[in-house]
Amino acid sequence: MGKKRLFISLVLVCILLGNLFLLQKLLMPKHVFGTIEGSLIEDYYSVEKDNDVIFIGDCEVYENFSPITLWEEYGITSYIRGSAQQLIWQSYYLLEETLKYEKPEVVVFNVLAMKYDEPQKEAYNRMSLDGMKMSLPKLKSIRASMTEDENLIDYLFPLLRYHSRWSEIKKEDFQYLFEKDDMFHNGYYMRADVKPVDTIPKGKKLPNYEFGENAYYYLDKIVELTKEKDIELVLIKAPSLYPYWYDEWEVQIEEYAKAHDLEYINYLELIDEVGIDFNQDTYDAGLHLNVSGAEKLAYHFGDFLRRTYQLEDRRNDERLSKIWDKKIDFYYSMKDKQIRELEEYGYLKSLVGETQNN
Repeated sequence: MGKKRLFISLVLVCILLGNLFLLQKLLMPKHVFGTIEGSLIEDYYSVEKDNDVIFIGDCEVYENFSPITLWEEYGITSYIRGSAQQLIWQSYYLLEETLKYEKPEVVVFNVLAMKYDEPQKEAYNRMSLDGMKMSLPKLKSIRASMTEDENLIDYLFPLLRYHSRWSEIKKEDFQYLFEKDDMFHNGYYMRADVKPVDTIPKGKKLPNYEFGENAYYYLDKIVELTKEKDIELVLIKAPSLYPYWYDEWEVQIEEYAKAHDLEYINYLELIDEVGIDFNQDTYDAGLHLNVSGAEKLAYHFGDFLRRTYQLEDRRNDERLSKIWDKKIDFYYSMKDKQIRELEEYGYLKSLVGETQNN
């Protein structure tokens, strides 16, 4: 009789836990329309792990570099582990996690994140943290990222954070409960629309131009981790016109790169060499590049990677070629679709979703 009661109790517990899991999955934001970049981090787990290059950082990597171009032009496999306003400690722990899955030849870090020395906003934290699989790096990243009003338990059990979304449930919450449509290209977020640069913003005077101790601490940790794993580290500043990149910041990064024997590329100084035209190659007046700009930047950066690190051209690898042929087909089908939508509607219907079209 005791064994029967125990069995029934276990079954009931399993049912309860299963229901709680389903409820949590239902209530968590799906990020399939509007802020789709909230799905970037989790997308990594569903793809093959055989990349020569891993990018880490904020929107200045996931919207400015096309991995498809790196493959098509140079046979370089790459993935962008980026997220909105990704803070440097989040980049570090994402890298730490990524190296448990694969060992790239090169890691690329975008240095704009050095401007932040402490946690910022929960909404951006969630875009970097919710999509990570449970792991020790995730726990460490949560602890480093939480603002004063946040609690660890809300990250461990997102149901506690999102329980109030009952009134916001939409059909896509059920449609994408377990699986989402492909939206990205090895971490690249494509935009084909064009919004030219009208004016170039000037930087406001800051009370202090020195990067913080915490930012330097995690940059040191990125350097130490890549050296320990025998991985080349490249620091970059993407050619985004704003947020403003100060000369004082540039000097600090140049000095740091020299002191640690690192390659550093400031693409703001190479806009003409890359061929970027801010009348055609940006979709938001210079904050990010659109797909034509991202392809130009990847073409230039790929040549640097090939020459500097002698990365192998892997297009003759039959297995990889089959995988990347599918990626290429999806890339160009999405590119063509966005161009058609722009011509027909004047905006990207596939990105903004039906609820924002009314």
